[in-house]
Amino acid sequence: MVPRLLLRAWPRGPAVGPGAPSRPLSAGSGPGQYLQRSIVPTMHYQDSLPRLPIPKLEDTIRRYLSAQKPLLNDGQFRKTEQFCKNFENGIGKELHEQLVAQDKQNKHTSYISGPWFDMYLSARDSVVLNFNPFMAFNPDPKSEYNDQLTRATNMTVSAIRFLKTLRDGLLEPEVFHLNPAKSDTDTFKRLIRFVPSSLSWYGAYLVNAYPLDMSQYFRLFNSTRLPKPSRDELFTDDKARHLLVLRKGNFYIFDVLDQDGNIVSPSEIQAHLKYILSDSSPAPEFPLAYLTSENRDIWAELRQKLMSSGNEESLRKVDSAVFCLCLDDFPIKDLVHLSHNMLHGDGTNRWFDKSFNLIIAKDGSAAVHFEHSWGDGVAVLRFFNEVFKDSTQIPAITPQSQPATADSTVTVQKLNFKLTDALKTGIMAAKEKFDATMKTLTIDCLQFQRGGKEFLKKQKLSPDAVAQLAFQMAFLRQYGQTVATYESCSTAAFKHGRTETIRPASIYTKRCSEAFVREPSRHSAGELQQMMVECSKYHGQLTKEAAMGQGFDRHLFALRHLAAASGIILPELYLDPAYGQINHNVLSTSTLSSPAVNLGGFAPVVSDGFGVGYAVHGNWIGCNVSSYPGRNAREFLQCVEKALEDMFDALEGKSIKS
Repeated sequence: MVPRLLLRAWPRGPAVGPGAPSRPLSAGSGPGQYLQRSIVPTMHYQDSLPRLPIPKLEDTIRRYLSAQKPLLNDGQFRKTEQFCKNFENGIGKELHEQLVAQDKQNKHTSYISGPWFDMYLSARDSVVLNFNPFMAFNPDPKSEYNDQLTRATNMTVSAIRFLKTLRDGLLEPEVFHLNPAKSDTDTFKRLIRFVPSSLSWYGAYLVNAYPLDMSQYFRLFNSTRLPKPSRDELFTDDKARHLLVLRKGNFYIFDVLDQDGNIVSPSEIQAHLKYILSDSSPAPEFPLAYLTSENRDIWAELRQKLMSSGNEESLRKVDSAVFCLCLDDFPIKDLVHLSHNMLHGDGTNRWFDKSFNLIIAKDGSAAVHFEHSWGDGVAVLRFFNEVFKDSTQIPAITPQSQPATADSTVTVQKLNFKLTDALKTGIMAAKEKFDATMKTLTIDCLQFQRGGKEFLKKQKLSPDAVAQLAFQMAFLRQYGQTVATYESCSTAAFKHGRTETIRPASIYTKRCSEAFVREPSRHSAGELQQMMVECSKYHGQLTKEAAMGQGFDRHLFALRHLAAASGIILPELYLDPAYGQINHNVLSTSTLSSPAVNLGGFAPVVSDGFGVGYAVHGNWIGCNVSSYPGRNAREFLQCVEKALEDMFDALEGKSIKS
């Protein structure tokens, strides 16, 4: 089971994100080569970031048992407790000491970084649905700018501006400001830029600002996950200057940077995209892109065949392209269609291995679909926010702009692939598998309009805790039980931090859910409110611990990884059915909030689970849920809505209807 790691940022969102306080999207510097010219160099804080702490073993065991409590009966819990005791006093203690010693030898990174890359890159499942999530952009506020060619040109130029700003060290460092009036000022920035990089983090800390790890950002561009037998590899070629464009399953490339590294003029990019959009070539009979949706070992073998059939240079162009722009030939019907299209599409017009695909439909609906092994939501959301802001506020072209008189027939190269019979058979097998799998996925969404962050904060409740409590109540109402629940939380406050898990199912949420679902008439509104307050406080504590690297999931994962690497027999704690159950995340959840995001989503991480993407906005709550056969996303959302209605009733002093 591989956990879903999406967009829970430290502690409540990167730069723009859930919860105040957040700085506005960074100040632009007018149209041109750069998005902005940061006073502080982009990587100024990287060297002095604090290291991800390894929790004390006794704390990890205590937290693990607390998370197990609502999932087990008394007999099961006693057994698990015994396994934990034996582990803590025996092999676990040895492994922990080994992990600490190893960590001291590797001060340039974090204890989770290596094992986490291994986990992702060694997984053999298809990256589609199992790993890759999507984030959809809001439409351009100026409706005429949502024309496909206009938006594709503007977003491409903004994405390349981001690339140049990042590479030239002019992108503002990613910083979480607790007191922006002090730290997010030009005065502070001018001062801190002269503090050596080895000390700069401490300077920011003194004014309550927390710089975040930016080590993943370089993989945003010119990067691809390459399929290899047993373990994939990440490939980056930052010398390449071309964009990859997919339309109707055909592959096109053209340079978006000139030989001096400057951005090609927007009118020229517009001309090339117009040429591609007007190409009447039919879709290929054997769409190569299906292969990127295959099992990784099968794809690795087929890729070798592709290379040896004379396609090495074309594949190199695909892998090294700045990014992949996917132009779809149809408009988006509604939010469910948007989710399906941006999460998987029909398999012909995406290169799922690329670090990200920027997808733009016929009506200008746009999204980023990204491969997850190279990085987490913090880097992608920053890119996403900056591209939205730049392309909507300082667009490179207008709907009236005329394309340059460039000879696209010469500049735009269409990639052709030589396919043997074995490759054609492989593509058709991948297509059949893809089509069959996608048919099993259901997605549905909810917009709860009765209130959101503002109302909940007035009630002194954590908006995130209330959303998570709604999921617990919904599952209890629908299936009569409490199950393993996963919420992703970024540990980007630390050098090479990745994510930690918040475990939202607790004895508090179980008690509260049972009161609301099973016996609401036995409790006054005041008692129900008090239970919600307890849930909120405990969820806040778990969130803070996770953001500070004090969860239990990553620590136990690293100890298990170390045991396997050392050839030690797997300790009994990991063989306990309760360990398997808590890592079988039936409710996999992730939140993000940004003025640029329409919605985000991902598939369930287990066949009998739900994938729950959600956002608590100022005055409404959005939820996007996926499921496979055996679970019902629509019914689950009806139960979520009922839970939210009941909680809002209780908060307004009304009695709850069963």
